[in-house]
Amino acid sequence: MIIAVGSDHRGADVLSKLVLELQARGCKVLEVGACEGKICDYPDMAYPVSKAVSTGEADRGILICGSGIGMSIAANKVKGVRAALVHDEIGAEMSRRHNDANVLCLAADLLGVSVIDRVIKIWLETEFEAGRHARRVEKISAIENDTFEEFACDQTTA
Repeated sequence: MIIAVGSDHRGADVLSKLVLELQARGCKVLEVGACEGKICDYPDMAYPVSKAVSTGEADRGILICGSGIGMSIAANKVKGVRAALVHDEIGAEMSRRHNDANVLCLAADLLGVSVIDRVIKIWLETEFEAGRHARRVEKISAIENDTFEEFACDQTTA
C-alpha cells in the first residue's frame, strides 16, 4: 500500500515517527508534504497529499497538524478525497468501514503517540463495508460533481 504523508510544523515530530512506523508495516511512504522544521501553512501540505490520493499516485493519505481540523478542511476540497479527522480507535474504524475515508487527519497536539499508533493500525487494516454505505459515498461524490439532484433520496433502507 502506498501512503502519502504530510504535516505542518506542529505535526513534524509525529510525522517523522510515522514514516518509520509505516515503513516497518511494509507500506511505501510518499512524503509529499513536509515543512522540514520551518513554520509552514497546513494547506501547503494538505494539497499535495490529497492530490496524490485523488490521482491514484497513493492509495491513502495521512495528514498531521496541531488540531487536525485545518488539514481535514483543506484535504476535503480536493475531488475524490474523503478526509476524516480522527481522535480515537472507534473513529478510525468507522471512517473506513462506513465512509471509505482515504485520508486520515490527526491532531499532533491532542493525541499521544500510543493513541496515534493504534488509530493508524486500525485505519490501515479496516476495509470499507460497502452495501448501504456505498450509496452514501456515491452521494458524496455526486455533491462533488454537482449531480446530487439526480440521485433519488431513498430513505427506506438503513
